[in-house]
Amino acid sequence: MINIRLSKRDNLALYKSLLIKIVAVLLALIVCAIVIVSVTDLNPLEVYGGIFNGAIGNKRRTWVTIRDMLVLLLVAVGLVPAFKMRFWNIGAEGQMLMGGLASAALMIYGKNLPNGILLPMIMVCSCVAGVIWGIIPAIFKAKFNTNETLFTLMMNYIAIQLISFCVVFWENPAGSNSVGIINPNTNAGWFPSVFGQRYGLNLILVIVVTAFMFFYLRYTKHGYELSVVGESWNTARYAGISVPKVIIRTMALSGAICGLAGCLVVSGASHTVSTSLAGGRGFTAIIVAWMSNFNTFAMVAISFLLCFMHNGSIQIASQFRLNENVSDIITGIIIFFLIGSDFFVRYRVVFEKGKKKE
Repeated sequence: MINIRLSKRDNLALYKSLLIKIVAVLLALIVCAIVIVSVTDLNPLEVYGGIFNGAIGNKRRTWVTIRDMLVLLLVAVGLVPAFKMRFWNIGAEGQMLMGGLASAALMIYGKNLPNGILLPMIMVCSCVAGVIWGIIPAIFKAKFNTNETLFTLMMNYIAIQLISFCVVFWENPAGSNSVGIINPNTNAGWFPSVFGQRYGLNLILVIVVTAFMFFYLRYTKHGYELSVVGESWNTARYAGISVPKVIIRTMALSGAICGLAGCLVVSGASHTVSTSLAGGRGFTAIIVAWMSNFNTFAMVAISFLLCFMHNGSIQIASQFRLNENVSDIITGIIIFFLIGSDFFVRYRVVFEKGKKKE
């Protein structure tokens, strides 16, 4: 008789963890190939080639994928401190929208200011808007122990309505129900090109924030305190840590980073504002954060993979006359296998020979 039990791994070597995930992706691609053949009768290699070409087939497409990856990565990095504290911040969409709204407002009303003054103001104010949207549910959680999941989720809908109001107020031209491109003639409030790259400043900002978050969580007192609060409020209080202070401080940081992500979309990319500004990234970033096990540098690869698949769907939709749902199916299968592989990273299956019953 063989007994099967699960044993939690203490620390799996990095190369073994990567190997498990690579095997998971390869298995996912095999399953995807079977789905593609059965549903579309197309050569799966041609479909994969179309996704590859659509995501990084030329310089412009490569930078568009990098641009989208940077925003998704920044939102995921913003969620990490809250999640490590076991504060389930589902409001990244709203915090991002408020950051984008603050950026758009400054671009519209501060267009006569020089960019050297306007851009720092935009970045700071977008972070402040995200902070405000983050600490409101944090205060209620800290003082009244409210459900942060529902609270932050509802804040998303309030942010959407605020954006809708402002779009009508700022619509250009009148009656278009859209703001249009803000300051197209002067480029006031637009991120400048850095090193000849349109999204160079986006890249620099995200690298700095990602590195900061890595060191903040690992090597600072604040990072240690939020981890303790996440493990147990009672333990934190016994250690002399002010739980309400840590909750509010951590959510202020989380909201600030998500607000900055809104700035990257408005000032650094689209130069307009709408209710679709966040584009679901606040929820996709949750997947990125969990799949990377809150490792900020591991998020880079996962963010790139998701944006790679999403942008590649545009190409296969036109090349093979398919809708984007085919690529969504492929992406979903890959994510499913990656999440499944995380089980084998955390646990190992042990087969034991049991004694026969007399």
